[in-house]
Amino acid sequence: MKVSVVVPAYNEENYLGNCLDALMKQEEKPDEIIVVNNNSTDKTVDIAKKYDVRVVNETEQGMIQARNRGFNEAQHEIIARTDADTMVPSDWIKKIKQHFINNDVVAVSGEATTYDLSNELARQAAIQSQKSYFILMRTALGHDCLLGPNMAIRKSAWEKVKNTVCLNDNDVHEDIDLAIHIASVGEIKHDKTLIVNSSFRRFKKITSYFEYPYRTVKSVNIHKQRVMKEKSKAFVKKFVAKAFLNN
Repeated sequence: MKVSVVVPAYNEENYLGNCLDALMKQEEKPDEIIVVNNNSTDKTVDIAKKYDVRVVNETEQGMIQARNRGFNEAQHEIIARTDADTMVPSDWIKKIKQHFINNDVVAVSGEATTYDLSNELARQAAIQSQKSYFILMRTALGHDCLLGPNMAIRKSAWEKVKNTVCLNDNDVHEDIDLAIHIASVGEIKHDKTLIVNSSFRRFKKITSYFEYPYRTVKSVNIHKQRVMKEKSKAFVKKFVAKAFLNN
């Protein structure tokens, strides 16, 4: 079983080195690491080139576009994904591989702790908030969710959903959207022991506490509406077919 690791990166010169150092120290080495440069204007690419990684450029701006480019470029059967400001534990690849021994599992994800919150009480609050998030999403979706900096999927599952995933970062959280699409292919596994160390920087802005919940609700609602439309179309199609048969 071979693993490709995808790291989307936009102006990550202050973080990328630590991320790649952690990937280089894996007990079971990834078979390739792809850094997706999403129009960086700093030293992100220069730093990436110091490591044994493949750098690909995605000129269309956006996390979804960078992720998709990396997933499409991945050459191996398992695609692991983390963020440039995240440090994964040394057994990350090893644990990911163990889950995919089960052929029914198409994706696995875990949680994240934070390394740049000096206040221990705040750090624990952030961790507990994330645990609640996974429980809430499981209730809302009917299956486990994915967390962007700590996830892996089968390449074969990606091939089945890559043309249906949403493409607008303003409409959805890309990891929630991917989880919804990929759940139709197989089981998403949540591993409470699979924990990465991520930056809290995005939540140091007060606007994040409004933007993130808003997009979470929007992500779920968009797909619920889509399901309702598909069910309506199927009902009409069935009704019309029955009408013709009766005539």
